[in-house]
Amino acid sequence: MIPRQLILGAVVMIILALGMSLYAWHMRGRASQPEAASTQPVEPPVSGPTEAVTLYIAYDDGEVLRAQAARIPLPAGRQERAEELLRALLNIYLDKSSPHLLGAGSEIRNVYLVDPGLAVIDLNAAFADGHRSGVLIEELTVASLVETLATNIPGITRAKILVDGKERDTLAGHLDLTNFYDVAAFSQLALQLQSRR
Repeated sequence: MIPRQLILGAVVMIILALGMSLYAWHMRGRASQPEAASTQPVEPPVSGPTEAVTLYIAYDDGEVLRAQAARIPLPAGRQERAEELLRALLNIYLDKSSPHLLGAGSEIRNVYLVDPGLAVIDLNAAFADGHRSGVLIEELTVASLVETLATNIPGITRAKILVDGKERDTLAGHLDLTNFYDVAAFSQLALQLQSRR
């Protein structure tokens, strides 16, 4: 005959094993459900006094680029200033009432200022993958980024666009991203796009 304590111990162990299995199955089900989280990355706020800057905003309706004065906090470093300028521009485009909507989750990963005069703008994949296709729409976006940088950061003469740190053929099927952009040519384009009012 089996001792009573052994039977009681075995029953308790079986109940514990079943309870832990049910708990693990419940937690596994919760882990597979996506949480409703914001796709917008959280950037630490830049502190300090605000500075007057000029942002070049693309307007899809009139197919124009307009200079807009703004005041934003900017750090002291040249590269960090460039990143904050473009993040301020993206915040306008990611707003629901934006004149030039970008896809959800679009962000500026980095801006590298390489001497002499080269700015490398690194966008995330959501920026490029969610961008609307069309020659002028893509051109407005890149002109907006390049002209905003060139106007506010002296000495930039060329720009290059990367996506997730890599070269990409086009932004959304039309605008060639394999080349370096001449800032003077984009300034001319910006003037033409502003004069279409």
